[in-house]
Amino acid sequence: MTPPKPLELFLILVGMAAVTYLPRLIPALFFSSRRLPVALERFLSYVPTAVLAALLAPSILVADGRVQLDISENIFLWASIPAFIVAWRFKSFFGAVVVGMATVAVARLFMG
Repeated sequence: MTPPKPLELFLILVGMAAVTYLPRLIPALFFSSRRLPVALERFLSYVPTAVLAALLAPSILVADGRVQLDISENIFLWASIPAFIVAWRFKSFFGAVVVGMATVAVARLFMG
């Protein structure tokens, strides 16, 4: 396989930039002068939370390649409880991360 020529490489980069940027730009331009229905706005407000939960769930629930719901074997599940409480009570993402990391550190210190 031969390496791409400079023009081909440039066109590949421009195409990748367009594919990445346009799906973000078009809705922003389209909805910038329009008001969404209240029900749709309320629905869309839950999307970031749902995406974050979908990204975190495997990290919290899976340990050693299998689902582990036993809190004594899965320190990440154990650490997620105080982190969730801090996030829910204080609405602080940074606080939840710090509490979760501190809980994992303390658990590793005492559990080995």
